[in-house]
Amino acid sequence: MDKKIEKRKSSPLKIAGTLLLVGIAAIVLYNFLGRESGSSATIDRQRVMISEVTEGVFQEYVDVSGTVQPIQTTYLDAVEGGVVQQIFTESGEMVEAGDTIVVLTNSSLQLSVLQQEAGIYDQINNVRNSRLNLEQNHLNIQKELTDSKTRVELAQASYRRDSVLYERELIPSKEIEESELEYSFQKSRYDLNYESFRRDSVQMEQQLTQLNQSEQRMWRSLDGVQQILDNLVVTAPISGQLSTMELDPGLSIQQGERIGQIDQLDGFKVRAGIDEFYLARVAAGQSGSFEFAGENYDVVIDRVYPVIQDGQFQVDFQFEDVVPQSLRRGQSVRIRLELGDSGNALLLPRGAFFQQTGGNWVFVMDEDENRALKHAVRLGRSNREYYEVIEGLEPGQNVITSSYDAFEQADVLIFQD
Repeated sequence: MDKKIEKRKSSPLKIAGTLLLVGIAAIVLYNFLGRESGSSATIDRQRVMISEVTEGVFQEYVDVSGTVQPIQTTYLDAVEGGVVQQIFTESGEMVEAGDTIVVLTNSSLQLSVLQQEAGIYDQINNVRNSRLNLEQNHLNIQKELTDSKTRVELAQASYRRDSVLYERELIPSKEIEESELEYSFQKSRYDLNYESFRRDSVQMEQQLTQLNQSEQRMWRSLDGVQQILDNLVVTAPISGQLSTMELDPGLSIQQGERIGQIDQLDGFKVRAGIDEFYLARVAAGQSGSFEFAGENYDVVIDRVYPVIQDGQFQVDFQFEDVVPQSLRRGQSVRIRLELGDSGNALLLPRGAFFQQTGGNWVFVMDEDENRALKHAVRLGRSNREYYEVIEGLEPGQNVITSSYDAFEQADVLIFQD
C-alpha cells in the first residue's frame, strides 16, 4: 500500500530571508552592471550642487569691462615739423582755448614761405597789370568811338548846309555829292566803332571778372602760406587739462607727430570693449549699469565703433543721470549691459554642467531625491545668473548644476549619504 507523502511547508521566516538575499544580490548586480556599462553611477550628495527650476523675470545681459575717459579729448599733432623754441604750458596744467602751448622754429620752412609769398605777389601784380591793360584798351576804343561820333556830327552838319546851298543853286552838284558821301562814310565808320566798343565791353567785363576771381584766389593762397608759419605756434583748441610728451627746448618734432592731448574734464564717459559675438545685438541707446562705491549708476550706449580688433568692438557709454563724484580718468568699471527687453521665463541657475552637456541635457532629481535621471532639455538665452529654459523642465524640479565631468557617461545617478 502506497504511503502518501505530504509537502513540507516553508516557514515565513525562511521565505523572508530568501527574498532578502535575492534583493541584496540584485542590488549588487545592478550596481556592478551599472558601473561596467556606464548607465548609472553612485555619487556623494555633498559633492554636487543642486538647483531648483523657478519662474521669474529674465533679463539677458552681458558683463563688459570699461575704462573711464573724459567726455571729450582733443589731440595735438604738429601740423608742421620744427625744433622746440619755447614752452609756455607744462603737462598737467589747465589751459583755456587759444592759449599758447609751445612755439617751434623751422628755418627752411620760413624760407620756403618767403619764396612762395614772393611768387604769389608777382602773380597778383601780373593780374593787376592785365586789368590795367584791359581798361586802357577799352578807353582807347571808347575814345575812338567818341572821335567817330564827332566826325559824323560834323559831316552831317556839312551835308545839311550844302543841301541848302545846292537847293539855292549856290554850289555845284559835285560838292553836294562829296558832302553826302563824306557823311555816309563817317556814319558807317561810327557804326563799326560802336560795334567794336560793344563787343569789347562784353569781353572786358568777362575778363575782369576772371581776373578779379584769380586775384581773390591768390590772396587766399597768400593767407594759407602765411598760415603755415602760424602752425609753428601750437595753441589749445579747447579748454581743459593738458597732457603732453616730454618737451625740451631744441627737441626736434616731426610733421604729424602727436605732441599731446587736452581732456575736457567737465564730464566723463566709459569706453568698453565687447566681444564681436554681440555686435549685431548692440546699438546706441541700450542701457546698462554698474556699481561704484556701493552705489548703482545707470549708463546708456552713446556710440558704437563697429571695427573689430582683437575679437572686440568698442562702445562709448554716457551717464544717464548722476556721475560719481570720486570717479577719475583711467579707472576701470564693470558694466552690466542689457541686451534685450525683460520678460517672464522658466529659469535654471547657471553652472559648470553646461560645459559637458552644451545645454542639451541635465540630471534631474526624482521625487524621493535618492536618484537623478538624465533628461533632455533645450536652453535658450543666458545671463550671468540664469539660463532660460525653453523646454524639458518644470517649475520646482531640482537639477544638478555642478560639473558632470566625473559621471558624464552615466544615465542614472544614485546618491549615497
